[in-house]
Amino acid sequence: MPEPNLKDPCQGASSELLCITEAQERLLSSVAPSDRRGETIALASALDRIAARPVTARDPVPAWANSAMDGYALRTKDLSPSGEGEMPVAQRIPAGVAPGPLSRGTAARIFTGAPIPQGADAVLPQESCRESAGRVRIQTPCAPGANIRPAGEDLQPGDPVIPGGRRIRPQDIGLAASAGIGSLEAASPLRVAVVVTGDELVPPGQSPGPGQIPDANGPMLEALLTRIGCQALPVATVADDPEGTRDALGRAAADADLVLSSGGVSVGEEDHVRAAVTAQGHLELWRVAVKPGKPLAFGWLGETPFLGLPGNPVSLFVTFALFGAPLIRRLQGRDRTLPTPLPLPAGIDRPHPGHREEYLRVRVEDGRIVPFPNQGSGVLGGAAWADGLARIPAETPIAPGKAIDYFPLGDLLD
Repeated sequence: MPEPNLKDPCQGASSELLCITEAQERLLSSVAPSDRRGETIALASALDRIAARPVTARDPVPAWANSAMDGYALRTKDLSPSGEGEMPVAQRIPAGVAPGPLSRGTAARIFTGAPIPQGADAVLPQESCRESAGRVRIQTPCAPGANIRPAGEDLQPGDPVIPGGRRIRPQDIGLAASAGIGSLEAASPLRVAVVVTGDELVPPGQSPGPGQIPDANGPMLEALLTRIGCQALPVATVADDPEGTRDALGRAAADADLVLSSGGVSVGEEDHVRAAVTAQGHLELWRVAVKPGKPLAFGWLGETPFLGLPGNPVSLFVTFALFGAPLIRRLQGRDRTLPTPLPLPAGIDRPHPGHREEYLRVRVEDGRIVPFPNQGSGVLGGAAWADGLARIPAETPIAPGKAIDYFPLGDLLD
């Protein structure tokens, strides 16, 4: 278990808020990639898994020079200085056939992907030729190498195919398959426990009683964890009770690589998560200058990292994107932890800046960032409507057309 941070904001001046950049840096520097064992899996099963080690090419891709189009393979030296010529068609080479050497003064009918015969140094597209009675007439000039894909054009032996830490995409699988790779070593999925707190919560689909509401945070966290490549353990829903909260967090830490909680990290009389964590471990940071989502906690339950997210659904969604997802990527050993924003013009007028960095639920329309009309932390419909988050720096007025940072949700949550 890491030692407590000597500048722990939970000790001393707890009213001070960490800026987002400092909070992210402290969060990511506090953990190392999980030491969970990797496993060898078939390439066909590798989509969305994390490559445990780099995959490299053993052989060149393509293995031999091949034609980039349907046409005629020939020797450019057999053409006249003007590029014209006429010669017999000595062989026909479809894809999948090994050709013989090309005799001087002859051409070969060749098709896309077929091997280039020994002796040929160019392929002329069929549109530039005219074949009749077993002879082909060349009507346009042609340079050596034209329309030939050389051996090793895509990959040379030893070239990287899939970097270690990459979350494997369809195009990675295609490239690996082209290199003849049938299996690879993938990291075992992180096991993440979710503890949702609140007397008022009932499972979705169950009729709420007086003062009760359906639990949106548990199902949403499960979905977010699945989306980012984790194994989400069954959600534990806990009443606002100190002993029950300590027990739920302790059991979660015993079974998981990471514990996430929803609610209970603020300063209310019914917020028991902070005390439960400090009773079994310690907190390293608490409260971040972000809107929505100020009540955020990170620490350790024994040797298991813990991240406490706010209870408001939108605050939970935003803070998971800003802190939970980067923390998970770090634990997964990913090659990328924080996404890069896109500067886009604002379609918004906010002359009166706030004191905290704010993340608006937005869409990009006609090249401009347009916010959802109601940015309340309980309005989850805005997160469902949005295709990204826009960062509004603290103490910074925003006029229409000013460039601001836009984060696509696909980058934040992948």
